[in-house]
Parts: sequence; C-alpha cells; structure tokens
Amino acid sequence: MGVFFMDRRKSIKALLIGTASTAVLIESCNTKESKLAAAEVKKLDEEDRMPEEKAMNKKLRDEIFFTAAEMATITILADIIMPKDEISGSASDAKVADFIEFIVKDMPEHQIPIRGGLRWLEMQSLNRFDNSFAAISEKQRLEIVDEIAYPEKAKANMQQGVSFFNLMRNLTVTGFYTSEIGVKDIGYAGNRPNQWNGVPADVLKQYNMAYSEKELKECISFDNA
Repeated sequence: MGVFFMDRRKSIKALLIGTASTAVLIESCNTKESKLAAAEVKKLDEEDRMPEEKAMNKKLRDEIFFTAAEMATITILADIIMPKDEISGSASDAKVADFIEFIVKDMPEHQIPIRGGLRWLEMQSLNRFDNSFAAISEKQRLEIVDEIAYPEKAKANMQQGVSFFNLMRNLTVTGFYTSEIGVKDIGYAGNRPNQWNGVPADVLKQYNMAYSEKELKECISFDNA
C-alpha cells in the first residue's frame, strides 16, 4: 500500500483529537444517522426515535441504490483510502461501503457525484488496462488513484476524478472513524470523571508545606474499590 495512505491515517488520528477538527471531517454527513456506520443505525432505531423516524430509517435500509459491481468498487477504493494496519482493521472491516450506501439514500445530493465518479473510474480502468477497476491489479489501481489523490498536482483533465476522490475520501474517513473499529483506533474512551490526587509531594516539599491528616482523609482520599 502506498506510503501516502498509511501516513494519512496517522495524520487523521491526530486531527480527530480536537473536536473542531472532527466537526470539519464529518461536515458532509451532518444528520444524526449520518454520524454512524450503517450497521449501527439499526441499533439506534430502538432508542429515542419517533415512529416516523424509525419508518424512514427502515425504508432507507431496505432500499438498494448501488449495484453489486459499484459496491465492490466502493469497497476497494475505501480500503485504498483507509487500509488495514497493525492497529486496526480496514474500511471494509468497518463496513464503510454500507455506510456510504446509507448516506447516498439519506443525502441524495451525493448520488450523482458518487455514481458518476464510479463510472469515470471504470472508464479510466478500461481505457488504460482493458479491464474493470475491480479486476485490475493493486499497482494499476494505485496508478489511477495517484493521479487524483493530490489535487494540487492533478492534471486539468483529471478534475472529475479529483472531485470524486475528495468526496469518497471524506465519506470513507467519516464512516471509518464513526464506527466501532474507528473509535477504538483513535483510543477514545468516552467521558470519565477526573481524579485529583493532590499536589505532588516534591512540590509540597519545595514550598515547605504538607497536607494534614484531616485533609488527606477528607479531600484527597479515594476509594478505588
């Protein structure tokens, strides 16, 4: 896998530590359902949903937008963007393709750009290698992707591919880092209460101070049982 994609995962993890950066990454998926992988949306249907919301989510899940061939290409491209590494699984392990399938039904404005981009990708693959994107080698796939993954370096005739890849990258990252695998990957443990063990002993000693027995017992003593 290309160095760009492996290094990119580390950069994204650093960005996601800040809530502002997280908001930027998920801006294109701004509904409540959109912030979760499709596999997790069904679980939420049983919690805090109005009947009409449950009905709409079921309708979206039951509908099929992408063909099997398109889903195969989305899965491959998502794994190029977010590959498996020594820490966590890949985009396909996080069911990102299912997330994108849900998103394009929940947010129909993505349907034409994604489907058009998939067709553009297929034409590039057929013209260059006389085969579909799913059937060519990994090296050949990366040859195409490398020409659209860096907007500032892309040629003018590759701009449709650049726009498509940017959208796919945003959706893939959002789908991955809002999945169970992605949350574990960035080490997010949720909200936890702080525990302050008092001023360190060396600092107290520096200022010739100390806690009284009462202070130790009543203020900075914790029951960890």
